[in-house]
Amino acid sequence: GPPRAGGAPFHAARALRVLGRPALVGAKCAHSDRDTLLTPLVRLGLPVLWRGGSSTATFRFHYEGDRRTMMVEALGDPWEPADLYGLERADWVHVGSLARSDFPARTFAELAPDRRISFDGQGLVRPARTGPLELDADFDPEVLRHVEVLKLAEEEAHVLVGEPGEDELRSLGVPEIVVTLGSKGSLVLADGRLQRITAPRVDQEVDPTGAGDAFSAAYLVSRSGGHAPAAAARRATALVAGLLARRLA
Repeated sequence: GPPRAGGAPFHAARALRVLGRPALVGAKCAHSDRDTLLTPLVRLGLPVLWRGGSSTATFRFHYEGDRRTMMVEALGDPWEPADLYGLERADWVHVGSLARSDFPARTFAELAPDRRISFDGQGLVRPARTGPLELDADFDPEVLRHVEVLKLAEEEAHVLVGEPGEDELRSLGVPEIVVTLGSKGSLVLADGRLQRITAPRVDQEVDPTGAGDAFSAAYLVSRSGGHAPAAAARRATALVAGLLARRLA
C-alpha cells in the first residue's frame, strides 16, 4: 500500500486511545517528515512528545499468515539521554525500538532510575543496517540490565534463546518476559513460572501490522493498574483481537 505512519508510537497510541488511560507518546523522526508522520499520531488524541532528527526509520513489509518479510530502507536517529526531557512524571515506560541503534545502553541508564521499563525485543535482534531484515543476537547485554519487562515476538525469542522454554527465557536475566505467538497466543514468564495464554479465534484474514505494539501498550496499562502478568497478557490479547476485528468492519 501507500506509505503510512507506523511503528511503536502510532500503533501503541491506537491501543492507548481505546483503553482511555492517561499516557504520553514519544516519537522521533526527521524534521522534514514531521507533518506527514505526526499529524495522524496527534489525531489519535494523546499528548505527543516529538524529537526531531536528520533521518526517519523507514521500512516496507508484507505478511504470509503470521510471518512477516521486511525490508529496512532507512534507520532513524538514536534517542540520546538529552532527548528524555518531558518524561519526568512517567512511572512506566515502554521502549519500542525499530532497530538496535535506536536506544543505546546510555539512554536506558538515564531513563531507568525511578521508572519501570518495558522493552520491545526487536530492538535487541534487528541490526543497525538497511536492506533485507536479518535478525541476529549480537546485542549489548548492558541494555537488559535496565529492563523489567521484555516483550519478544516468537521469531525474536528463537534468535535469542532457541525454543522459548522456562530455563531458556530465564537465561536472559529479565524479571518478566512475554513472548507473543501471533494467533497462538503468548507465553508469560514471571515469578519463576511460565504460563501459556491462548488468543481468541479470528477467522477472517487480517492485517496484523502493529499488533505487537498494541499488545505491549495494553499489557503495560494492565500491569501499572495492578494486574498480575498472566492477567495482563489475557487483557492485552483481548484488546488486540478487538482492534483486528475493528479493522475488518
